[in-house]
Amino acid sequence: MTTNRRRLSPLLPERQAPSKYSVPNLDRALSILETLSAAPSGLTLSELAATLEIPTNSVFRISRTLEERGYLERNETTKRFQLTQKLLRLSCAPAAGERSLTESALETMRSLRDQTLETVLLGTISGAEGIVLEQVPGRHAFRFCVDVGVRFELHTAAPGKAMLAALPPPEARALMDRMSFTRFNARTITKRSAFEAELQRTRACGFGVDEGEEREGAHCVGSVILDRQGAPVGGIWITGPSSRLPASSFAAVGLLLRDAARLISSKLGYFPN
Repeated sequence: MTTNRRRLSPLLPERQAPSKYSVPNLDRALSILETLSAAPSGLTLSELAATLEIPTNSVFRISRTLEERGYLERNETTKRFQLTQKLLRLSCAPAAGERSLTESALETMRSLRDQTLETVLLGTISGAEGIVLEQVPGRHAFRFCVDVGVRFELHTAAPGKAMLAALPPPEARALMDRMSFTRFNARTITKRSAFEAELQRTRACGFGVDEGEEREGAHCVGSVILDRQGAPVGGIWITGPSSRLPASSFAAVGLLLRDAARLISSKLGYFPN
């Protein structure tokens, strides 16, 4: 990937010596946000202070300020701070003159839902996981729905495979180094070599699949969305029960997802040569 491409999941940069223009409390606040982004279950004040080697009193003042501004929330039972969806909303906001990923995707998502009758979701990579940005619920009485902001494992998810397959190999390898490859059932891919082979298949056909690899009976098919530089910025997928979305339908449904992803990509300015 060229250096001017926007990245989905950059590794946290190494700490550098502060310049004379640095604002210490701002630097600490950003460090707190970055640390919490890698801890979905949250961290206590003492854990944050120990991890960042910052005085607890400073962590308390900064964390409370971020809480008051809506960037953090504190679980009164566990006393752990967690990120809210406010940063997520900011990250999805469009630059001047541009459409956001969600804005660009919604019309296509609704059309895809009407074609398949299943729930359609939009997500991206955050850290070493995926995160749901938007959904359009299916039309069936029984349907899968996922809250915006929910995180998901990349190695079991159709969109996770599609997005990873579109990354340059060095970036994909760096991201896989951080993935846990948790086993959920007998279908879960837990060996890195097998997962890399799965990415090759995904890259070849243009869509990823999840044949109940995390949840028994829940199938997904997804494809990757590219920005104007051709860098992966998100994924779109449908999810449904295996009875309505059997493996035999993956190829046909995958083409629908691939076409939908290409349409959204074009709205973001991507036009293949």
